[in-house]
This record gives sequence, structure tokens and C-alpha cells, in this order.
Amino acid sequence: MEYIYAALLLHNAGKAITEDAITAVLQAAGIEVNDARVKALVAALEGVDIEEAIAKAAFAAPAAAAAPAAAAAPAAEEAPAEEEKEEEEDHAEEDGMAGLGALFG
Repeated sequence: MEYIYAALLLHNAGKAITEDAITAVLQAAGIEVNDARVKALVAALEGVDIEEAIAKAAFAAPAAAAAPAAAAAPAAEEAPAEEEKEEEEDHAEEDGMAGLGALFG
């Protein structure tokens, strides 16, 4: 995941997403860099419109988060104690998503 974060950081800063740039960001964060993963990421992002991908991900995230909650509703009726645990987990997931949203502007 940190490799993608490095690419998003570079994109947000207006820098080119290159192997050297991603390696530098990861090393600055104290992460041991796997050159093969860096090369694969750069190759996978070649020709990708990152702004469009972020917009699609932001649009799809609420629907994806709602699906597990809807599926959990019948199980919650059977066991009220489990409902409380699921609600706590849902809030934790939503809080995590809110933090990720800050990365994109």
C-alpha cells in the first residue's frame, strides 16, 4: 500500500511518477524498497489518468461500504450483541476512509 501512497504523494505534488522518485519517497519514509514492486507500479500506472481513477474510487467507496452493512442487517436481528460490534467496526472503517479522503485534496 505504501507504494501506491508514494505514487499519490508524487502526483499530488505535481512530480513525475518514476522509479527513482518512488524509491526516494519510500526511503525517506524509512521503508525497505523492493525494486520489482516499484517497477511494476510504474509500469501499471503508465497511461493511467490518476485524477480520473481517484474520482471513480471516491464515487465507488460509499457504495462499497454500504454493501457489507446491508448484508449484516439480517445477522444483526438474530444477535443484538453482534450488532454493537459490527457498528463499532463500521465506524472504524468510515473513520479510516475519512482519513484517506484527506490525501486526495
